[in-house]
Amino acid sequence: MVPLMLALSLFGCSKPHVTPVIIPPPIQTYTDPAQYGTPFSGVPATKDIVMYEVNIQTCTPANFQGVEARLDSIKALGVNVIWLMPTYPIGILKGAGSPYAVKDYEGVNANFGTLTDLRTLVARAHALGMAVILDWEANDTSWDNAWITQNPSWYQRDGSGNILQLSTYSDVAALNFNNYDMRTAMIRAMKYWIFTANVDGYRCDFADNAPNDFWVQALDTLNTIKTHKLIYLAEGTKGPEITAGFQLGYAFSYYSTIKALFAGTQTPGDLFTTNTAELASLPSPGIKLRYITNHDDASSDGSTITEYNSKQGALAAFVIAAYMDGVPLIYDSQEVGYPNAINFFNTVPVDYTANPDMVAAYKKILAFRAAHEAVKVGALTAYTDNNLVAFEKVSGTDDVLILVNVKNSASNFTIPASLQGSTWINGITGASVTLSNQLTLQPYDYLIFKKN
Repeated sequence: MVPLMLALSLFGCSKPHVTPVIIPPPIQTYTDPAQYGTPFSGVPATKDIVMYEVNIQTCTPANFQGVEARLDSIKALGVNVIWLMPTYPIGILKGAGSPYAVKDYEGVNANFGTLTDLRTLVARAHALGMAVILDWEANDTSWDNAWITQNPSWYQRDGSGNILQLSTYSDVAALNFNNYDMRTAMIRAMKYWIFTANVDGYRCDFADNAPNDFWVQALDTLNTIKTHKLIYLAEGTKGPEITAGFQLGYAFSYYSTIKALFAGTQTPGDLFTTNTAELASLPSPGIKLRYITNHDDASSDGSTITEYNSKQGALAAFVIAAYMDGVPLIYDSQEVGYPNAINFFNTVPVDYTANPDMVAAYKKILAFRAAHEAVKVGALTAYTDNNLVAFEKVSGTDDVLILVNVKNSASNFTIPASLQGSTWINGITGASVTLSNQLTLQPYDYLIFKKN
């Protein structure tokens, strides 16, 4: 038999037209990981948060088990949210040792332990009534992250195709937020830990750098996980981040001002001005995270004992930050008055049995905050003084008065006429006090009153 194509050619016929069949690529399906453990039902309302930042490398041993051993003492401070600094494998190529140079978004740093160890830590925190959030670096990866070779288009590149570093940070490669596949992989990795380790949200590093529409996409997706109540903290200052879904933003300006206040280069009035400006910058219901140090500042600015001139000065600064407006952060080591800077690239063992008097003071400060809605959400009235940060906060029938001497010398405070003759209970000692026309506060002393 003559083949059809040959027969057609013999008779001068052209080849028949054959329409090519285009086979579409297989549809990529994605299934969320199975839920490990029971989602935590005790995640606090944002206004009630007392957050504790854990630098795992200050613990002994410097791993998840070392953190777990500290959970009871952390809880005893009055903490209800733990923020774990990055728990992922750290890149080596071009690396400086930063925990924010992420080699694998779905991996565990072997120096800290295993996934089982992390799960155990989270479960123990939940059993003690504390939520756990992870630190998330969305802007970049290490240079030896598998994405570099598998998906170079997921990174920002120059005209020659070379992958670019992020800003001035030579140890990390900048991700390309114009790439849809990269965004999808990033968000899936964020979902991964909520299901796989049962965590309760994220603190997002350098949030101002990522485009806001990415945060809208990411947080909207995470919020489809209806089994979890999630906490989102932006290391950022932009109002649209709150609109995107973050509940908390950083108080960079407040930190700079309170530090300058204790250095003598700013006044109490300047701090109130900064407070007002920061609150005005956030759309409702955003809240500022207030702190007197964190891992960046403890590395660059040193110990709170140095920044605020003494143990008592550090406590006085914390009262202001924890009570004025916003929610408070404690960076591990500050409650025991660790005297030196802490480079968070390195292991720096901290003696958490030091300065029990400071620990006791932190407990009392935070217990008073927990007991008073006025401290958390009350309307603030500032009282002008050159040496004291003095303010009253009222919520319904709850009325508190806070007086903090920010000078390293005794200061006299003239009682405002509206407060003269009023009777208060000292929130620390329980003693009853009727205000006359003047009070004297010792260096860096603070007085915490509730209306009788």
